[in-house]
Amino acid sequence: MFETYCIEWNLMMFCVKFAVNYANHNNNYMSEPIKHECGIALLRLLKPLDFYLTKYGTPYYGLNKLHLMMQKQHNRGQDGAGIAGLKFNMEPGNKYINRLRSNSDSPIQDIFRQVYTPKNGPENFETHLDDVSWLKQHMEFTGELFLGHLRYGTFGANQPENLQPMIRYNNWMTKTLVLAGNFNMTNVDELFNLLIDLGQYPVETSDTITIIEKIGHFLDQENEALYRRFKKEGFEKRDISPRIAENLDVLQILINSSKDWDGGYAIAGLLGHGDAFLMRDPSGIRPAYYYCDDEVIVAASERPVIQTSFNVSGHEVKELGPGHALIIKQNGSYSEEAFTEPMEKKSCSFERIYFSRGTDSEIYRERKQLGRALVPAVMKTINNDLNHTVFSYIPNTASSAFRGMVNELHNHCDRIKFEKISELDPLNDSEKLKEILAFRPRVENIAVKDMKLRTFITQDSQRDDLVGHVYDITYGVIEPGRDNLVVIDDSIVRGTTLRQSIIKILARLRPKNIIIVSSAPQIRYPDCYGIDMAKLGDFIAFRAAIALLKETGREHVITEVYEKAKAQLDLPKEKIKNQVKDIYKPFTAGQISDKIADLLKPEGLEPGLKIIYQSIEDLHASIPGHTGDWYFTGNYPTLGGNKVANLSFIHYVEGKNERAY
Repeated sequence: MFETYCIEWNLMMFCVKFAVNYANHNNNYMSEPIKHECGIALLRLLKPLDFYLTKYGTPYYGLNKLHLMMQKQHNRGQDGAGIAGLKFNMEPGNKYINRLRSNSDSPIQDIFRQVYTPKNGPENFETHLDDVSWLKQHMEFTGELFLGHLRYGTFGANQPENLQPMIRYNNWMTKTLVLAGNFNMTNVDELFNLLIDLGQYPVETSDTITIIEKIGHFLDQENEALYRRFKKEGFEKRDISPRIAENLDVLQILINSSKDWDGGYAIAGLLGHGDAFLMRDPSGIRPAYYYCDDEVIVAASERPVIQTSFNVSGHEVKELGPGHALIIKQNGSYSEEAFTEPMEKKSCSFERIYFSRGTDSEIYRERKQLGRALVPAVMKTINNDLNHTVFSYIPNTASSAFRGMVNELHNHCDRIKFEKISELDPLNDSEKLKEILAFRPRVENIAVKDMKLRTFITQDSQRDDLVGHVYDITYGVIEPGRDNLVVIDDSIVRGTTLRQSIIKILARLRPKNIIIVSSAPQIRYPDCYGIDMAKLGDFIAFRAAIALLKETGREHVITEVYEKAKAQLDLPKEKIKNQVKDIYKPFTAGQISDKIADLLKPEGLEPGLKIIYQSIEDLHASIPGHTGDWYFTGNYPTLGGNKVANLSFIHYVEGKNERAY
């Protein structure tokens, strides 16, 4: 039987490794990959472990599902991964929490290889694979409660000890806390000082440490209050622990812990005795979903992850409400409760544009609509000349928006056909009719990602030349000097890859004009909730606005914004305004787009170059349920965002290459 497990495991590892390597180099690639934090997977088994062995034929049902959920979220984190498992009802003296973390090149595979083929496991453990009681006693990760995390390291160290889940150990089970999340706080310094005010001596200032210590503080307080209560009621010390576990108010702990948090977060936690929770920020910035039946309670950062892993429909998977927590008690009961007053929902629109998997039915429709919305601007730019325009996209995440664009172009062609056919006599103008019916947009695969070449771009001396060959192109589909080439991408953030690589590659086809279309609006402001877009000076839209200010004799605006931002540094965050908006105020979006095209135009480029961005209005119309747009508009969902924007501008003016949070 063990040989069968090993053969299946090795085969699965081969397939998974191939799929991940392919996906990492191909599927989740746009012209400028943006990192973001992170992915979480929470799983609670509700039946006795024997049930899963009997029904599914494996003692590792929970572990296998955790593996699958993490694998389906590999797009959310490739810098590191970690898992924790918790066993219920273990006798004192036995380890009941297991954890593994890895920062290897393939961290998910590395972790589960160690779990399934333990080097230091008991001898002949394969003979006990039908004995779940023995496995639980002697093997790691054979419990009832699991937590997984995938990290995209936008900031901080990436050593295994810095990876999540983090554990705050205590000899009292009910005081032990395991934590993992997709979060970023704007007020880490404030939270650090609050810990000091509570009498603690934190040894790190990261938001991960401050969050786990803040929750841990109120977890300790709740434990102490219950201990005093039951002691007063006459219970012996030994009998108090199970009563604390039974009566622990997880919701109140989360209410007390989160009062001063300012940021975007989806945070999952396990308590040593078996309670668990998943909490989401009051603006719903970061995503969180869950599903429950009589066998499992599971949660993840994306809906399709749960749909695929458990073969359930989308409507069965619930979105966790902003300001709410999913609380799972050790006895298997669960509830969704508000731990803070929900604010206006400002879910991250970038999740919908790029980060989340496009297999979600809503996201797929939204991305297609983003492509459709761009057609009027594209048609205006090409002077409605579809006969001499070729349409394509940057592989591969832009494919959904491209499909939407092409669908709308076909609709446009159909309207033209209808008008022209209505003017014909079909019986006498058959040739003309054929010509009209043949009218359709010219769609081609122009850029083809060379997924092997990217691996070898290591030495600076080779980098520029090799970057220019990251994509192959399809020759022979453009009529040189006559055809326009329209190419859509998810977003244009820094513009570096466009200028150094993509535009030069496309220019080899010698089109009349190259038109780069972004399905996202201009990125103008830093993110402070977990996306790797933290420095204003990195953004091509910001650099374009600064250039325009200088060219039009408005350099005084830069000085005025700097002085206003400096004056607000020490104000309470409630009184701080986003002064950076004044940098963009003198110009239209079109003027900034034109300047971006000037800045991105490589020296000696022969074709004309135009840049088209999505409008804010069409973004909201395409993604009506996810209105978080602060990186486009500067309208931050939390008070701390304005301070981050101002400080980022101050750093830019003062020449400091550092983050503002």
